[in-house]
Amino acid sequence: MPTSRPRLPRRRVALPLAAAALLVPVATACTSSGSSGGSGGDQRLKVAMAFPPAQAMSPYGDDAVTLSRLAVVEGLTRLDRNGEAKPALAASWKRDGDRAWEFTVRENAVFQDGTKLDAVAVVRSLTAAQKASPKPRVLSDTTLTATAEGADTVRITTKDADPLLPQRLANPSLSVLSAAAYKGPKVNPAGHATGPFTLAEVNGAVSATLERNDTYWGGEAKAPGVDVKFVADGTARANALRTKDVDVAEYVPISQASLLGDGLVHEFPSARTNGLSLNTERGVFADPAMRAAAREAIDSQALVDGVYEGRADTAQGLLGPGVPWAADLRTTPTGRAKAAAPAEVRKTEQIVLATYTNRPELPEVATVVQQQLEKRGFTVKQVVRDYAQMEADALAGKYDAFIQARNTLLDTADPVSYLASDFTCDGSFNITQLCATPVDTAVDRAAALADTEARHRAEMTAEAAILGSDALVPLVHERFVQGYDDTRVRGVALDPMERTLITADTRVG
Repeated sequence: MPTSRPRLPRRRVALPLAAAALLVPVATACTSSGSSGGSGGDQRLKVAMAFPPAQAMSPYGDDAVTLSRLAVVEGLTRLDRNGEAKPALAASWKRDGDRAWEFTVRENAVFQDGTKLDAVAVVRSLTAAQKASPKPRVLSDTTLTATAEGADTVRITTKDADPLLPQRLANPSLSVLSAAAYKGPKVNPAGHATGPFTLAEVNGAVSATLERNDTYWGGEAKAPGVDVKFVADGTARANALRTKDVDVAEYVPISQASLLGDGLVHEFPSARTNGLSLNTERGVFADPAMRAAAREAIDSQALVDGVYEGRADTAQGLLGPGVPWAADLRTTPTGRAKAAAPAEVRKTEQIVLATYTNRPELPEVATVVQQQLEKRGFTVKQVVRDYAQMEADALAGKYDAFIQARNTLLDTADPVSYLASDFTCDGSFNITQLCATPVDTAVDRAAALADTEARHRAEMTAEAAILGSDALVPLVHERFVQGYDDTRVRGVALDPMERTLITADTRVG
């Protein structure tokens, strides 16, 4: 029985979405926000982001995704739309045995502070990420060691065989930064990354200023800079787009999409599945028959029509249309219990159904789900708060049911890391508290496979085992709704994996 990841102690890692006030010092000389940049009449981009910085723009938490979406940071690899690794700061790579890989560093890349990218810089960044506390989530199931072999070759070895290492290295938390980024008490990406835009200033949880990186190895960005506003309220983001206060608004709420009109709204399948996590360890849903009854109570189409106004897809499984290969490989769930009859359900104690306000549709989803469960016979109490206030309790199993929107490709662009973290005995994000040998065995088998098609088939076998346990009831597959005027804004990336938004090609006009 091959395995590719060590067993980890059951731990709960907080990944808060709420932000505290912060200030990143200006690390590069920057032009005025009204400057047109080096291309003459080019306009600066104005962008409204949904989530303000939460960890002072640390590359080791959720802020790394923000840095990636703003085209500030880069890793050795990048991902194409199918989740396959492509060259970025590494021009090429090859595998050397089961546990070692060699990456050739791109010759023409320099950091935004003028220092040259080389193998030593890559080793420094990867070693710092491995030693970070808390460790980046993408490294929670592996240990890597990087060494420089000459000026342009990096050798990376892993504790266990890791066929997904090239995809893993595309994660924003494994971005490569210059030596100056590590001189302070915290890692500072401002002016020390390699992307087409340089992070010049962050004004707490309010705004940020980016300037064009004129030495970018991939060619000079078409916009001279980016002025970012952090706007947590979705209606406010939509209004800013409507009044042209911003050029791009991410994550437009469904309730605002129809008001904006098709010219300002661009929707596309995402890798995000909204699901009802049921506590398999204690309470009413420790009984598989009660979990099956909850599954039978859910009407996904009613959620798509009533809450999402048709801008979502009905639940097909753990992996939706944003994972394009999943549908053809999906198999029937295995080992499902017979659902408890409504009369038996009515005898159970009250269940606590929880969700969070950070995604504006979820509280409304919770209300509809509550009604559907009550129709089946359950007695339901609803709890709705800010995510940061409830994640620890969710991970500790203090709720009977928890509705969350989960990116199934977040860490390695392959669902095996999601399956491992959310549904295995030692998973670090196991809200369902599931611990089932068939699931662990299926996930371990998938994680050990190097061949992409074989791994995908094994992942769908694991999905069938998880769905068979009814630990998570899929509700809907979200579609992302990004806002911009397609008659005047070009080059916005519509990325189902949520890592890219602004690119070197994004511009006004």
